[in-house]
Amino acid sequence: MQLRWKIVAAFVAVYVFWGMTYLAMRVAVEDIPPYLMAGTRFVLAGAMLYAIARRRRDEAPTSLNWRAAFVVGGFLLLGGNASVAWAEQRVSSGLAALLIGVMPIWMVSLEWLRGGSRPRLNVIAGLLLGALGVGLLVLPQGGGDRVDLLGAVVLIVAAASWAWGSVISKSAGLPKSPFMATSMEMIAGGTLCIVVAVLTGELEGFSPAQVSGQALLAWLFLVIFGSLVAFTAFIWLLGVVSIAKVGTYAYVNPIVAVLLGWAILDEPVTLTTVFAAILILCGVAMVNLDWAGVRKQALART
Repeated sequence: MQLRWKIVAAFVAVYVFWGMTYLAMRVAVEDIPPYLMAGTRFVLAGAMLYAIARRRRDEAPTSLNWRAAFVVGGFLLLGGNASVAWAEQRVSSGLAALLIGVMPIWMVSLEWLRGGSRPRLNVIAGLLLGALGVGLLVLPQGGGDRVDLLGAVVLIVAAASWAWGSVISKSAGLPKSPFMATSMEMIAGGTLCIVVAVLTGELEGFSPAQVSGQALLAWLFLVIFGSLVAFTAFIWLLGVVSIAKVGTYAYVNPIVAVLLGWAILDEPVTLTTVFAAILILCGVAMVNLDWAGVRKQALART
């Protein structure tokens, strides 16, 4: 019972807080270059979590652990998250949500091609239904915009990069402690983001004094809730439930984004939006049909 409530709490963190990061990233990149914003965010959050892990007396990482952290962190945070922040400067949030929303299909497909078990029909049907719902949700808001080809390509690559990092994280040689593993991935991935920021000239002409209060608050939200809370929950979930179930966050996050737009920016919620939300939730339910079996597997791993 205790494990079940931990899983529920972790899913709530990933569903809600990551849904809010779309708005936070858009506000932050108005004043902070995207890779610099992502790199500083992840390095700070990772350092804080690393200190917590050491205080818990978690086992110190080895050089092999750090090598794995740079590989996984590179795919998840540099290739995935930071690239989404960069792409949101060029494409509409609707298109970004659509392309990132199909990530669970990437995750399940890559795990299957890597030698994992073939997805059950209800999982495939749920993933496709969720993708359809995401499409209905974002196309009315962003479908009429001119699509920036480079931005769209970067989003597709970012989704695939995050999916692959999620798949290999299960066997990448990271520490057993989710706190230690997550902190190392954030430090490693954040460091790579800062390197890219330097190499691409993001630091040229940038001054912290030019960062507005809103951008700073958005950055702090990303550090605390987007990284420390939600990313830690995400990494932990990858170790206790199927990758298909973890991937359903990409269907729920756009709903949270739409609700924020309605509450903060007075964006209308149409019947199409409501119908899309129903499709998404039904897709999530279909993926989670075999809850009892997954819970038995999770208990067996602990």
